[in-house]
Amino acid sequence: MNTLAIPLGSTEKAPRRSAARASADPYASEAQTTALLRSGAAYRRERIQAADMVTTDEAAELAGATRVTINAWIKAGRCIGVAHLRRGYKLPRWQFEPFVFPHLQPLSQALGATDGWQLLAFLESPHPALDGQTPRVALEQGVDASRVLGLATAEGH
Repeated sequence: MNTLAIPLGSTEKAPRRSAARASADPYASEAQTTALLRSGAAYRRERIQAADMVTTDEAAELAGATRVTINAWIKAGRCIGVAHLRRGYKLPRWQFEPFVFPHLQPLSQALGATDGWQLLAFLESPHPALDGQTPRVALEQGVDASRVLGLATAEGH
């Protein structure tokens, strides 16, 4: 930050910031923050209602486990569950495929998070180190899981 020292008792005025610098406020306005929060809430509603999301009962059937086990896996970061507005969780069906499921808990640990939204966002966000692919698609296409795990470790720290 450049500042100009003006001696105490001086009658000189400090120079005014340029209009461009004054308007380049690094903080979001209240309106911008509100819009961002609303768009995030809309995204979450749409994602929960997507065709690939299943209930814990359906997930239990897919995994050959019980609903209680699925809930324990969610809490441990062993599978992705996002809180449903009504009650319980919704889970992406694709996570139970063999190309993803074994890697979920190590990814959760690498990210330092068991939050379903954080795990889902990581797996579904394009990454430049994967040539713009999402980590999920990269795993589907046979990219070495250690590479994806390395990205999660970097993001988690």
